[in-house]
Amino acid sequence: MNGTPHEHVVIAGADGGAYSSLRRRPMSRAERYEMGRSLRKQVPRSELARWRPPAVGRPDPVELISESHEGREEWLIPVRVSRMIASPYGFLRGSAVVMAEDVAHLPSTGITPVVCGDAHLGNFGFYASPERDLVIDLNDFDEAHPGGWEWDLRRLVASIWVAGRQNNASEKDCEKAVAACVAAYRAEIRYLADQPLLSRSYQRIDVDTLAEDASDKHLRAEIKRAADRARKRTSDRALPRFTEEHGGSRRIVEEPPLITRVSDEEADQLAVALDDYLNTLAPHWRRMLGGYTLVDIAHKVVGVGSVGLRAYVALLEGSSPEDVVFLQLKQARRSVLARYVHGDSAWHAHQGQRVVEYQQALQTVSDPLLGWTEAGGRQYYVRQFRNMKGTVALDSIDSDALDDYAGVVGHLLAKGHSRTSGASMIAGYVGKSDALDEALCTFAQAYADQTEADHEAMVKAVKNGRLPSA
Repeated sequence: MNGTPHEHVVIAGADGGAYSSLRRRPMSRAERYEMGRSLRKQVPRSELARWRPPAVGRPDPVELISESHEGREEWLIPVRVSRMIASPYGFLRGSAVVMAEDVAHLPSTGITPVVCGDAHLGNFGFYASPERDLVIDLNDFDEAHPGGWEWDLRRLVASIWVAGRQNNASEKDCEKAVAACVAAYRAEIRYLADQPLLSRSYQRIDVDTLAEDASDKHLRAEIKRAADRARKRTSDRALPRFTEEHGGSRRIVEEPPLITRVSDEEADQLAVALDDYLNTLAPHWRRMLGGYTLVDIAHKVVGVGSVGLRAYVALLEGSSPEDVVFLQLKQARRSVLARYVHGDSAWHAHQGQRVVEYQQALQTVSDPLLGWTEAGGRQYYVRQFRNMKGTVALDSIDSDALDDYAGVVGHLLAKGHSRTSGASMIAGYVGKSDALDEALCTFAQAYADQTEADHEAMVKAVKNGRLPSA
């Protein structure tokens, strides 16, 4: 793995190595903990503070973003660019490819669980469990892949500092929030490393518990508002918002350029793809969804990083016009982390399958309708479009609330990492002291400066015509 000063690598498996036989005795937790602790000699925690762009050899961030536009729908690239130049935080959201290139060459331990790959502050949020409880967890997995746990944590703390500045928080407030995040990560990974492997898989936070535990009143209020909004984001409530009567049946309403109709040929390809998708579901959910009929499908632009990739919303109708399900198909491409992890070609040939399986690995509970398919030579993953999804509005929380919420997402990131590989080794490395917290505060501030500089470079590229913007 690039960026590591040694050859030790842990591949995603149970807690401490590659997928192995049940007949093999695993290494003890104490042994794995000590292995992690010993890595401090090779990679001192203070080394994780380091960020300074190399004097030569750092790829031009604007060029990396331009390269990431290859294969996207050209008419949507200006929309993506406009969302990225809106603010440094918007730039960070859309520039996972830039940060992956940067952090992959920095000092790291070589412990590689399955990681989110794009663990910025906005990629945590609410959604419905299969039991229809509202939970909070990581909720974006387009870049998920085995990789350095530090890569996720670096991206998260940098995003906290950038978001804090955007909300007019002081540098001291940003530092406090980042320290809270890293301290929560350390505490949770150390706690879970001592738990049975099976019990780790049940750890989750529901929204009611989150609201009760939040110490800041502004955060409690925002959680309640966001949760109330999320509970209304269901397929039946979306029906009047996104559809209209046409020729005796329902169809999805166009809102160019964000929601547009597809050609008959494309619609037929996607209908076949959805039939194939059913075979990737568990038997019960396959039978259930098989009772619905595909009524309409449209192209729908989503997110920042995903803009320009193919994304569709499909309307399915059951035994009555009010019994509906909206599904979303999102194009899946190779993770931006893949090139930096040795042997990545041995993993998933189907990138939609990669997203689904790693989402299920990192989340405690996942959408039961997650699956994958392909159409027109492109690979997709499929999920519910309206599944009570929601997020805490970052621009509506003050510095105290940011501090509190940063601890929540640090906890959630540690929970995700502990479910796949290396929790005991990570726990041994991070330790009990605040050495890691201090290092990553230094990194986060420096990388927030870098993000602002890269954002400004992209703004200039738009002004001089190098990049198109809507």
